[in-house]
Parts: sequence; structure tokens; C-alpha cells
Amino acid sequence: MTSGGPASPPPVRAAGAVPIIVTATMGAADQLHFNNLRAAHYPPERNHLTAHITLFHQLPPSCLDELDRLIRRIAADTPPPAASLRDIYSLGGGVAFRIDSPGLLAIRERIADHFTGMLTLQDQGTPRLHITVQNKVEPAAARALLAELAADFRPRALTIAGLAAYHYLGGPWQPAFARNFRGVRT
Repeated sequence: MTSGGPASPPPVRAAGAVPIIVTATMGAADQLHFNNLRAAHYPPERNHLTAHITLFHQLPPSCLDELDRLIRRIAADTPPPAASLRDIYSLGGGVAFRIDSPGLLAIRERIADHFTGMLTLQDQGTPRLHITVQNKVEPAAARALLAELAADFRPRALTIAGLAAYHYLGGPWQPAFARNFRGVRT
């Protein structure tokens, strides 16, 4: 990905405009599994979202239509990327599942290249793909959950179904669109 480097200023954001978050969506069984883990272990007053895999944290709201057109093209010609749950790790005050998916990172790179110059510093770097199932808890509670989940964890495949965009509303997210991958593996 090309970027202006660390000295580049962040993109200008209009007052009152809400950023766009882009995620990878999971298959129904994986989504249900991780939603259930979040419901059981995330503090209820903070659990505004379903389980998700964040690809971009803050795209400018002005690029929503262009983003939708780009993701429609990507989804139409791209097969679902292979992905696996590699391990479980500590967030200090929470727990997450690490995802290994070079294919998903390549798709993210296509989007990043398209929006070069519009990315925040956070979104210019390559993300550590993960699913957070607990956050903002006491470290002892996080350590206990990590030990519990790690006891019978085995790396396994994770189904990546598509891409979605949301408007960030300061906690909750408002869906903008979602597109499933429809390309065929050759």
C-alpha cells in the first residue's frame, strides 16, 4: 500500500460527519458462535455490536458511494478468501481470536490502494485480523476467560462470507451495506 508516510496529516473530517467502518463478514455458523461468546463475556453496557472483523476504522463518509461501487466489483469477481482461527490471545482487559487470512488481507489491500490519501494513520497499516469476544474488563477476568477458551481451542477454518460498511455512531454502528463474495475458485 502506498502512503504519505508518518509525516502525512490525517484526512480532513467535516464536523458532524460520521466515519465509515469496513468489516469482513462471517458465515452464519461462525457469526452465531462469536455473537454468543460476546453475549456471554462482553460487558452488557458496552456490547453494542455483533462479532466482527474490522478492516478499516475510519474511512471518510464522503467516500461511501465510491466504496460501495468498489466493494460490489470486488464481491462480484472474488471468491470467499480462505481463513483460519490461529489462536486466542489477551488484550489485557479482554480476549480475542487471531485470524490468519492472506486472501482477506489482499482484498483489504485492494481497498486501501483505491483510497490512498484518504486513510488515517491507523488504517494505513496492515491490521492484525481478529474477533474480540471480551473487552474492557478487569485483567483477572480476562485471564480467566483466556484460560477457559484456550483449554480446548484447536485452530480451525473460519468462513469469510463478504464485506460490510457501517456508519460509526460513537458506540453503536448503523449498517450502510453488505456484499457477499460471489467469485468462483478455480
